[in-house]
Amino acid sequence: MAISTISSAGLATGGIGRSNMYTGAVLQVVSVSSTTNTSTTSSSFVAVTNLTASITPSSATSKILVQVNMNIFGQSVNSEAVATVYRAGVNVTAPEGLADVYAGSTDIIQQAPMLYLDSPATTSSTTYAVYFKRTQGSSSIQSSLRGTTNTITLMEIAA
Repeated sequence: MAISTISSAGLATGGIGRSNMYTGAVLQVVSVSSTTNTSTTSSSFVAVTNLTASITPSSATSKILVQVNMNIFGQSVNSEAVATVYRAGVNVTAPEGLADVYAGSTDIIQQAPMLYLDSPATTSSTTYAVYFKRTQGSSSIQSSLRGTTNTITLMEIAA
């Protein structure tokens, strides 16, 4: 890779510019945190309240790295829950989700981190949201018990 020099005048007049960024560079970051609790007994995916973020890619070839840090709580033996990421209302990860938490003989109280690299192929505002569902057990599952903080972070990556 060739080394480029950017003058202070160039920075003062608008920064580095997309054409000077290398593949893999982080072009922008959007992050949303929430302590709002979502509770469900559904076996179908349900949106986690307030865990939604939007980003407008600067190029249709950009990738969006979606990083989620969330907690899942359940109060029954043999409880299981899964979480996933949706783009514009469509599950873009796996049919059964990205994160799977299970508790055999105790309650579920686990982190469910997720990392997904998406290729939205657009320069329009794009919304990502976290969804989860109960897959086993009889009680509800919850996303933010006792005020824990859940976060979704979107990073536009130059391609």
